[in-house]
Amino acid sequence: MLSTWPTPMEAAPRLATAIGLHPDDLWIKRDDLTGLGGGGNKVRKLEWLVADALRQGADTLVTTGGPQSNHARLTAAAGARAGLAVALVMPGSGRSDLPTGNLLLDALFGARIIWAEDGPGPAALSAQAEQACAVLRDEGAVPYRVPFGGSNALGARGYREAGEEILAQQPGVQHVVSALGSGATMAGLVAALGPERVVGVDVGALPDPARVAAALASELTGRELTADQLHVRGDQVGQGYGVLYEPVLDAITTVAATQGVILDPVYTGRAAAGLVASILDGAIRPGERTVLLHTGGLPGLFGHQEAAHRIGQALRAQP
Repeated sequence: MLSTWPTPMEAAPRLATAIGLHPDDLWIKRDDLTGLGGGGNKVRKLEWLVADALRQGADTLVTTGGPQSNHARLTAAAGARAGLAVALVMPGSGRSDLPTGNLLLDALFGARIIWAEDGPGPAALSAQAEQACAVLRDEGAVPYRVPFGGSNALGARGYREAGEEILAQQPGVQHVVSALGSGATMAGLVAALGPERVVGVDVGALPDPARVAAALASELTGRELTADQLHVRGDQVGQGYGVLYEPVLDAITTVAATQGVILDPVYTGRAAAGLVASILDGAIRPGERTVLLHTGGLPGLFGHQEAAHRIGQALRAQP
């Protein structure tokens, strides 16, 4: 195992009151406290994927992600824990000053970063990852491709287990709000909780994340689910993945000021902003037991220059 389960479920009464719920309505599922490599939701997926890699006799994990990818960071950490080499394929040239945020941790965990200058799109990164695997095989290594975000049906099993934990910790839960990136986290939650209780807040990582999540949930459950059956909010993407959005910054600030809990500007901040929006439009009402899934991402906050700049501006404006 890469962590200790279950993760904590914490009451959030001050946050609940601040955003329009009753004090005992809101709880935070602390999957940022999974321990390994700075914590986060990818640990649950990687437990299944790394075990599969070891069963297949692999000695190297290969995956893709952005320069501040939480998934890449935790793949690097899982490789270090399991004694496997790790190659991370990322868009860009790597030409920058000192590494920050997740990139700094990737280096600490000993991962090799392969910069894919051909383009940032998933297809370009996937092609570069396949090329990296071919080179590794030529060198005598045995690579294992970890999917983008750890998101396939095998990785999604980790979040079916998380959904079962949530049911045990909050049997009366009516809403579970989570960031929706590469799809497997929401898929696993839907498999355990049903589509009616899960709210996925799109972060802009994929063009059609609802379709991906529905397909993964269908594979997990053995029954056909469509994207239309899932509750997905697309109103917190703003100008795109990784670009700071004003409601997200507001949500990050509110959660920190009321609960002492830190969110990131790409994933968990958007989930919290989606929670606030769901209360404002009546999709979640006072008196309904709600869980906000904290999927981690704290190191990414320190690598997000725009968020740091905006928070610094707010500090300088204080009397």
